[in-house]
Amino acid sequence: MALWIADNPLVLASRSHVRGRILAAAGLRFEIRPAELDERALEAQYGPADAAAIARRLACAKAVAVAASMPGRLVLGADQTLTRGDRRFSKPADRSAAAEQLRALRGRTHELHSALALARDAEVLFTHVGTARLTMRGFSDQFLEAYLDMVGEAALASVGGYQLEGIGIHLFERVEGDYFTILGLPLLPLLAYLRQTGFMAG
Repeated sequence: MALWIADNPLVLASRSHVRGRILAAAGLRFEIRPAELDERALEAQYGPADAAAIARRLACAKAVAVAASMPGRLVLGADQTLTRGDRRFSKPADRSAAAEQLRALRGRTHELHSALALARDAEVLFTHVGTARLTMRGFSDQFLEAYLDMVGEAALASVGGYQLEGIGIHLFERVEGDYFTILGLPLLPLLAYLRQTGFMAG
């Protein structure tokens, strides 16, 4: 039995290899059409807002931008923000920035806010934001440098400088929250909506 029963595949408005692997493993038919947006400029336009709201707005903006060029197609946008107290983090630009982020996070608890949005044409049909709390252990500077040597450019691919599903797990002492939310795509709410609306077998 095919799980995806809609006529057309879902459109993923993201370059994220992790999100693509999540959708593929869950049996969704999809194609990739990344949204070409300046996320930092959009954040500046939004003004003061909490991190979860910013993640939701960016996910909606990505979904709507791609849906506008693909009439009638269901488009999935997603975004993730990271906060520690009042400080919000973005993807590190280089190794030095990744090291600075990890030093700021070690020994402390931070929050990941992962948002998704489904849009068709100009209409947002569904949104969801999941939040997870992660606590890094008090690793040494020597371990930090060794970690960055091991992961290389991958440290620049995610906010916070880590991927929990890989070597990054060694940075942590406690993780509270949904695994898929941590990876950047709250999968269970997405699947529930797709089943309820007839895109997937129920």
